[in-house]
Amino acid sequence: MKHKILSLVGLFSGSVKMPKNFEIDRDILLKDILRSVPNNFDFPFSKTWDMLDTYIRERFNVEYGTKLVHKKTFGGCYKPNEISQPLLNINPVDLLHSPDFTLLYGVKTDKCMVRIFYDDNRRKGRSWDVELKNNEFIVFPSTNMYVISNNQKDSLNSILTITYEYI
Repeated sequence: MKHKILSLVGLFSGSVKMPKNFEIDRDILLKDILRSVPNNFDFPFSKTWDMLDTYIRERFNVEYGTKLVHKKTFGGCYKPNEISQPLLNINPVDLLHSPDFTLLYGVKTDKCMVRIFYDDNRRKGRSWDVELKNNEFIVFPSTNMYVISNNQKDSLNSILTITYEYI
């Protein structure tokens, strides 16, 4: 009997482990998010952002042989006890120009849950919950809808989103 996998929904997660003295300065990313979100500005380029982006792209290349190209970066802030609307980072009528992967990075998070929706053949409407902690990331296909929940009552959760195309 032959076996061929035609489709696979991958979910990748982990911590960003930078070399000593090259740690990600999450305070800089938080300031950039707080500056860009209310004003609807493009997310600014910074050395800190570049370090994070390079870390993720190179890790994917080394571990999975997948070359990622940055498409778009934006941040989000979620109030205490807030649940986001369902989010989708593709344009269903323009899949050619849509990203392949979505990365969520915990800039400043506490009790932050991400629910990722997927289909498993006939088993439609499945979901998987992942906690997003500080300095950790989640990567999943951009075709998957997701919801972010801030499950605490004291402070904002700040998350950086980077979308990628693979070549």
